[in-house]
Amino acid sequence: MAKLEVLTYPNPILREVSEPVKEFTPAIKKLAEDMLETMYDSNGIGLAAVQVGELKRMLVLDTRPKDPEGDEDLSELERKIKQPLVLINPEIVKGEGKTTYEEGCLSVPSFFETVERFDVIEVKAQDVNGKEIRFKADGLLAICIQHEMDHLEGTLFIDHISFTKSNKIKNTIKKSGYPTKEELAEKKRLAARDARSKEPAR
Repeated sequence: MAKLEVLTYPNPILREVSEPVKEFTPAIKKLAEDMLETMYDSNGIGLAAVQVGELKRMLVLDTRPKDPEGDEDLSELERKIKQPLVLINPEIVKGEGKTTYEEGCLSVPSFFETVERFDVIEVKAQDVNGKEIRFKADGLLAICIQHEMDHLEGTLFIDHISFTKSNKIKNTIKKSGYPTKEELAEKKRLAARDARSKEPAR
């Protein structure tokens, strides 16, 4: 396995429409393995092939809680689905209800905005061997699948928010770029400190 480079906005490749996978070769299995390693190494929960420069309709996901005790937060549908997931040529057959979630993206690091998605989805896809799989999903898994499938159409989560908010993010990136890992770590440290200072005295 190998860690791949994750492309970030405004890289034009992220705006390309991905092509269906027609041949399920060893190279496809290797790409899936490399994508999973890259996703885990980046602390992500989903990754589309286009994000690593491969214009293939393919994505990997793992939305399970990192803490084993967090499994109790999973929905009944989420518990039925074995993860990590590799979805090739995925389609949403049906979407029901509406939900919102504060989304981020490995290709737009350090920015988060609330996006509206289907609450429950029925998905049809193929695995790395070309076998068809179908399942229903809700919760974070359903949100993540919809987010990653957007990438296959050249769409980013910032395209789902208001023009004003989207423009603010784009202009910030254009002007200052993305924060370094050190800057992000400091930002998290300060946020944690502020959160502690707001806790009521015991």
